[in-house]
Amino acid sequence: MKILVTGGAGFIGSAVVRLAISREHDVVNLDALTYAACPANVASVADTPGYAFEQADIRDPAALKRIFAQHQPDAVMHLAAESHVDRSIDGPGDFISTNIDGTFQLLQAARDFWEGQGKPQDFRFHHVSTDEVYGSLGADGMFTEDTPYAPNSPYSASKAASDHLVRAWAETYGLPVVMTNCSNNYGPYHFPEKLIPVVILNALAGKSIPVYGAGENVRDWLYVEDHADALLCVLENGVLGRSYNIGGENEATNIDIVRNICAILDRLRPQDTPYSELITFVADRPGHDLRYAIDPTRIRDELGWRPSVTLEQGLEKTVNWYLENEDWWRALQNRDGVGTRLGTKA
Repeated sequence: MKILVTGGAGFIGSAVVRLAISREHDVVNLDALTYAACPANVASVADTPGYAFEQADIRDPAALKRIFAQHQPDAVMHLAAESHVDRSIDGPGDFISTNIDGTFQLLQAARDFWEGQGKPQDFRFHHVSTDEVYGSLGADGMFTEDTPYAPNSPYSASKAASDHLVRAWAETYGLPVVMTNCSNNYGPYHFPEKLIPVVILNALAGKSIPVYGAGENVRDWLYVEDHADALLCVLENGVLGRSYNIGGENEATNIDIVRNICAILDRLRPQDTPYSELITFVADRPGHDLRYAIDPTRIRDELGWRPSVTLEQGLEKTVNWYLENEDWWRALQNRDGVGTRLGTKA
């Protein structure tokens, strides 16, 4: 296939690009190169035949029309989004604009292209979303594809809106879509403002490691390369109009994640004192969801997909990657907001 990947210079998008190229798909990487994007994420495939890069904004209909006409993709994988909850608390406007209007413009461009090509049966629009659209769980239960939406942050509300737009374009216009909602991703090339890279880099710098509240918030952690594999599986085999939840089957509290990373660093990069002594509990994030957990039954039973990386393995691989790729994360240290507490406005 020739796949148009939006947000392909970001964390998850670049993992999709690298994997798709390795499987001999052609890829058009469309990315606006905002603060969280990094061309180095796809440097390993940038010179590969069949790879093309387009710097463009998904909110720009003229650019989208040109890109579809020029490249004529067989499928779209829509990953471009503003995604950091803390930033959405401080500045929700960018999230509304990119995640909602951007998705609308992309849907319109994809629909126009698909209809202009005679509505080919094998065209696919794959919308990639988050489990945060479902809101917060208590101590029990898991999110299924039928869980009612109840987003609690500007970020998750904007992603919920984009999910609804995609469903509407499928029902109203017949656009052939598949949809996925994933749990928390982690792994190589994770922009250094999210929990796991913050813990690793603050520990290495001897800085305090901030943990929101008591650190009891629970997430299901999904290794990013497993996620990329699942996304391609859904693109190729998913039932049109169907939604698939993708989880790592790895629930853990934030404080356990932090302590596990500290223990790995104690072993791989020992200091005079344990890294866990840097842990500092800070005021909680406004509207912080208590627990997310994915029920992966549908993707497992219908498509035969399960994650291959355990949390223990994934954390070890991730810490090693950051230790071995200091040039990558050093280059991002001065970007806007990196290394400072965001999301304190309530």
